[in-house]
Amino acid sequence: MTPGIRQWDVIRVRVRPDDRDEHPAVVVSCDEFCTSENRHAVNVLYGTTRRPDIPPDRYEIVLNGADGLERPTVFNCGHLYTIERRKISATLGRVAPELRRQIGRKIVATYRLPL
Repeated sequence: MTPGIRQWDVIRVRVRPDDRDEHPAVVVSCDEFCTSENRHAVNVLYGTTRRPDIPPDRYEIVLNGADGLERPTVFNCGHLYTIERRKISATLGRVAPELRRQIGRKIVATYRLPL
């Protein structure tokens, strides 16, 4: 497990047991949950490599090298995964502040949360 993860970290993890490889994910759980010894899981957005000819859907966001990724990666803001912290193999980077706001807006819009 990678110690010291925080909200908005870009990590590498195998989200689904049947995944052949690990994928990037963005930690969306608050820092208090990330650092609590009593909590063994965090919520993440799962990333997949972006195909250049397919534009992202309205509930997706693309992160890239500025966020610690090797290539453009699409993150679905409409589905949160819960992963065990011990399965995180690496921290790759952090999401930039403006993109954090965009992700938050997409999550609110996708889930139609009232503000």
